[in-house]
Amino acid sequence: MDSQDSPLYKAAQLQLVGARAEEVTVSAVHIMECLEDDDWETALILLEDLGDACPQPPEFWGLLADAARLIWLREDADWYEWRSSEARNGALRAELRLVRTEDGGRALPVPPGGLLRPMWDIDRRTPEGEYLLSIAFLWVEGRDPLKPGECARVRLIPLTPEHWKHLKPGDVITMHEMRPPVGTARITEVMPPVATAP
Repeated sequence: MDSQDSPLYKAAQLQLVGARAEEVTVSAVHIMECLEDDDWETALILLEDLGDACPQPPEFWGLLADAARLIWLREDADWYEWRSSEARNGALRAELRLVRTEDGGRALPVPPGGLLRPMWDIDRRTPEGEYLLSIAFLWVEGRDPLKPGECARVRLIPLTPEHWKHLKPGDVITMHEMRPPVGTARITEVMPPVATAP
């Protein structure tokens, strides 16, 4: 495939569209060199690093997911699809501690990645004072499962973002799978949606 037809080339162009001349770094030049040499894996890593350094639109992450699928990096493709959803909907980062199994928590670890959609008490109530739980997709960062009683960094994408707008770093929310809580999370970062590319 011609490097200029590749999703990575398109992602590199998209990343550079809004950059000022002084922001075009050695990394950007290196990405183009990697693409010319058909070194897609290195270009993918460099583009992800640039995306981490400066918020990118959903389209950018979608192109990285397409590229990862083309070079058979399934887990990376899943991660970039997740990042695309974060950019589209907004997200939160948090430190999640699961309740120990013997204290009423989960029996099984939470696998890494974004497989769960637990309910969360984010301090919303009905007029009668009952809990109103909200759902958010959960991604455990890193490659290790989060075992009951342990703590890990997680990312949350709310199913209904407007319910979560009041949260800020330092706020504590509780995770539910049934009625008793199975975890407590302290918000560390609130990431607003990123505008789509022009």
